[in-house]
Amino acid sequence: MASWSPDTPCSCDCFVSVPPASALPAVIFAKNSDRPRDEVQEVVFVPARTHAPGSRLQCTYIEVEQVSKTHAVILSRPSWLWGAEMGANEHGVCIGNEAVWTKEPVREGEALLGMDLLRLALERGSSAREALHVITGLLERYGQGGSCREDPTPFCYHNTFLLADRTEAWVLETAGRLWAARRIQEGVHNISNQLSIGSDISAEHPELRPHARAQGWWDGQGTFDFAQVFSLSQQPVRMEAAKARFRAGRELLQQQQGGITAEVMMGILRDKESGICMDSGGFRTTASMVSVLPRDPTQPCVHFLTATPDPSRSVFKPFIFGVGAAQPPQVLSPTFGAHDPVRTLPRFQTQVDRRHPLYRGHQVALGLMESEQLFSPPPTLPEPWHHVP
Repeated sequence: MASWSPDTPCSCDCFVSVPPASALPAVIFAKNSDRPRDEVQEVVFVPARTHAPGSRLQCTYIEVEQVSKTHAVILSRPSWLWGAEMGANEHGVCIGNEAVWTKEPVREGEALLGMDLLRLALERGSSAREALHVITGLLERYGQGGSCREDPTPFCYHNTFLLADRTEAWVLETAGRLWAARRIQEGVHNISNQLSIGSDISAEHPELRPHARAQGWWDGQGTFDFAQVFSLSQQPVRMEAAKARFRAGRELLQQQQGGITAEVMMGILRDKESGICMDSGGFRTTASMVSVLPRDPTQPCVHFLTATPDPSRSVFKPFIFGVGAAQPPQVLSPTFGAHDPVRTLPRFQTQVDRRHPLYRGHQVALGLMESEQLFSPPPTLPEPWHHVP
């Protein structure tokens, strides 16, 4: 199993507001992606497609069977891999994932990354519930595993997910191929690098409780608390730190219940005092996302993505699915084909420059701000990448 170190990229925060907690009749989703400090996160638009029977799909490390039709998606992803840290599809489904460690051992071999599972669920699920079933089905068939950072030293973890659509949200937490899920029908909820589902389980793997009992983690009597049964007794330091972020995020959400908007969520993602806006050691918040999913199906969903590090110093750029939607070229990283360090074996023995034009421009602007000490918070709602009349 890969070892943990203080600079390990293992912190993220996901948030959701379901009416009546939102200020408008809409589900509002948000996530900060905390990753290695120099990692570039690009924003990728993939249109809906049809696929020939028997087609195979290359994910980050392994191939899986392709489905006949895939949905259009917008993804915020580390530019070296196939999957994504967060994203949305044309049906108004949004998903974010987070690292987690449990009593169940982390698989050493290469399988599907949690980020692969996230993208596959967006491409194949037309609702949050359907996307959840996509993840759990693929998890059962292929498992999860493989290094989650672009580095010769492997780093692996299991995953939790926050899934949302226009009507509800789901928290999905995994331990190897096992899982538990909780449905969120109203109010606010957040997750932060730890198991959070207790006895309030809405759905679960059929072998979850038998496995826990066979391992001696649960005596089979009384209430079954998933987080209590499967959490490590000795948590890594950063998982302990995640508890403080979780409490701070919950308090920030609760303070705004009934009045939560996209701007409120952006403010939470920009909060440095709580650690939600991360800038510590070898990693930081490398990208952020906020989505507004109206209950009215005739109203478009609006997805705001930074594509640059540190949301307190980044602009949230809106994207709307519709006729003419296309890839924003400013946020697309260069590709390296068969010579990419993720494709050549052994992996990650060299480094390549993955910075896209917006990332480069952002670095220049930050340098000027810091040298001249003229920083002021950016406007929240700029001109969109893509406008739908």
